[in-house]
Amino acid sequence: MRLPSHAAKLLAVAALPLALAACSSSTSEDSAAGPATSTAPSKAADPNAGLLTGTQLKKALAPASYFPSGFAPDAGLARDTGDTYQAPATKSAAKPHCADLAATSWISLTGVEGVSFAQSSHVNKNTSAELDQEIDVYRGTTGADVLKDLAAVVAACPSYTDSDTHSKVKVTGAATAGLGDEAYTITLTSGAWETGTTLIASRTGTAVVSVLSTDGADNGAASAKKLAAHVLASLKA
Repeated sequence: MRLPSHAAKLLAVAALPLALAACSSSTSEDSAAGPATSTAPSKAADPNAGLLTGTQLKKALAPASYFPSGFAPDAGLARDTGDTYQAPATKSAAKPHCADLAATSWISLTGVEGVSFAQSSHVNKNTSAELDQEIDVYRGTTGADVLKDLAAVVAACPSYTDSDTHSKVKVTGAATAGLGDEAYTITLTSGAWETGTTLIASRTGTAVVSVLSTDGADNGAASAKKLAAHVLASLKA
């Protein structure tokens, strides 16, 4: 380390009394003017504080052992946001692509994206029955808005054409009691199908659980409700 020269040391020592005098003068002036106020900016609150991450949500999904015999996970449809959060987004849902009601992430038809999610899908290769589950977490009261938006989606999609059978699919929806803080059920039926499809979105706090079921002669209603209840219980636990 290079040491300062003797002359530099002297200058530094000579400057010290001046610096002290300046500080003393400044302090006296500050005292006369009143107490000093801090100008340091306050730290902004984390908007995602307390919200579950995708990794945590993944643990709340029903495990493979939950599903009936014959069902196996579809690895290609299992995903989550991990330990980080994504930026929330809202897009217009005035003209939703109604056929997406039959897709695994049908909850996205509301046009609202949360900050974290986890999802998985299980399929019975013998009967082609499908059981899908997803949990999305939103900031503030956005989750409640998502439930309201589902009714708007149903109103905009009274029916759509199934691309596989080229048949008309009827869409009905209704508020559902007994699941979480609130829930909404959508039923899809077609004369060309052996059984219909039941979709249930249920909210608990900032999380919305969405399930899809084609398992059962009742359009998958009982199995969808059972799966939704299981995931809601896991979240509370």
